[in-house]
Amino acid sequence: MKRRDFQQRLCVACAGVLLPLAAPVRAGAYEDFFTAIEVDDDGHLRRLLARGLDPNTIDPKGQHALYLALRGGSPKSFALLLQHPAIQVDVANAAGETPLMMAALRGLVGAMTTLIERGAQVQRDGWTPLHYAGSGPSAAAVALLLERGASVDARAPNGNTPLMQAARYGSEDSVRLLLKNGAERTLRNRRGLDAAAYARLDGRDSLARRLETGGI
Repeated sequence: MKRRDFQQRLCVACAGVLLPLAAPVRAGAYEDFFTAIEVDDDGHLRRLLARGLDPNTIDPKGQHALYLALRGGSPKSFALLLQHPAIQVDVANAAGETPLMMAALRGLVGAMTTLIERGAQVQRDGWTPLHYAGSGPSAAAVALLLERGASVDARAPNGNTPLMQAARYGSEDSVRLLLKNGAERTLRNRRGLDAAAYARLDGRDSLARRLETGGI
């Protein structure tokens, strides 16, 4: 996913005099909260959380802070949010995406492991973390989810399987790993497309032929 450059906002309090940690959340803290995550300013984020800002706050587009930290590549913010006793590690956005799904898409195996250990669901209805891992660059992310019990042929609402996602968007190592773990290459989605057809949608003709002939 493309990264945008974000301009950091400076929070200045009363001519440089630091506010005590118990001070109430001031006007503008909501915007500062998400800016701190965007630029991975864990120091400012820590101060905002200490002043009472909810770590599960959502932005105007309905995205939760933990999800945004993973999507934007803000590891310090992610780690700090996870430390908060009120953090909800498996909360989904309006599209049904969870922090684990975003971590899987980006191949952040360490973050995935931590989220799973904190209670994030490996298997869920509809789109699953394994679909997202298959769509990403990391076979290690696919392997972790399979080891933790993910259904190898889970069906998304459109009928897609993780193998279809990997065939079009992911790595060939992920395709091999899914097949090794029993993924069915001949399953078709609601459009009548199988994994080989999905590979061809992205110009991966060699992979498509090997999926059809069993050469992978």
